[in-house]
Amino acid sequence: MNKVISKDGTTIAFDQSGEGQVVIMVAGALGTRSHPQWVKLAALLAKHFTVISYDRRGRGDSGDTQPYTVQREIEDIEALIDRVGGTAYVYGISSGAILALEAADKLSNKIKKLALYEPPLILDSSRPPLPKNYVEQINDAIASGDRRKAVEIFMTQALLLPVEYLAPMQAEPMWKDLEEVAHTLAYDGTISKEVMAGKPLPSNKWTSITSTTLVISGENSEPFFHNAAKAITGNLLNAEYCVLDGQHHDVSPESITPVLVEFFKG
Repeated sequence: MNKVISKDGTTIAFDQSGEGQVVIMVAGALGTRSHPQWVKLAALLAKHFTVISYDRRGRGDSGDTQPYTVQREIEDIEALIDRVGGTAYVYGISSGAILALEAADKLSNKIKKLALYEPPLILDSSRPPLPKNYVEQINDAIASGDRRKAVEIFMTQALLLPVEYLAPMQAEPMWKDLEEVAHTLAYDGTISKEVMAGKPLPSNKWTSITSTTLVISGENSEPFFHNAAKAITGNLLNAEYCVLDGQHHDVSPESITPVLVEFFKG
């Protein structure tokens, strides 16, 4: 494990593996660098690149200076980029892809290529928007010490899972891991709320990004993911959209790796 100090003094923990061009991996909601699928993806990519897999602030071995702001998460990515030489490629998934877009909007000169897997923008009526008080609900649950409730709010309101699915999930060992980082759900909600409100993507959103970008959707994912990917691609200066055969939001490392290798090496 390595550590870098972000602009506000927060310690950001990361693992580095492989050789070649640097690729920084940005996890989505509840994701940590120790998640088995994330570890597997890092190992596959490390056969081709120098891979930086880090714990976003508030997760794993990273610090969590308050108050939270999206800008501080962007500064975390910038600190990692500066640590590895000043430029990097970035791969973000789900709400981590939205964070990657926000980072590229501020750091386009440092992020040369940007790959995004299913940023969960809700831009129309194809699914219910994120509730306006979603972040407040998460924070209230955390403040009352009810981390289970915070994860339940995410599962039922952000992922739209039926309530009856929760009990079997809570019986699994992984649920404890989710509760440990439940407070960071408010962070992802803050990152995402503007573009998960069921309104069209503003025509000037992210248009200053100069990074060469690939926006990816899974073939079997819900329509709103495809709509979001197409809208993002249309806004960016230099972006392409592709569909990954046979995949859904929980994309397999084995399926996404060849796409990322081809894009980043192209």
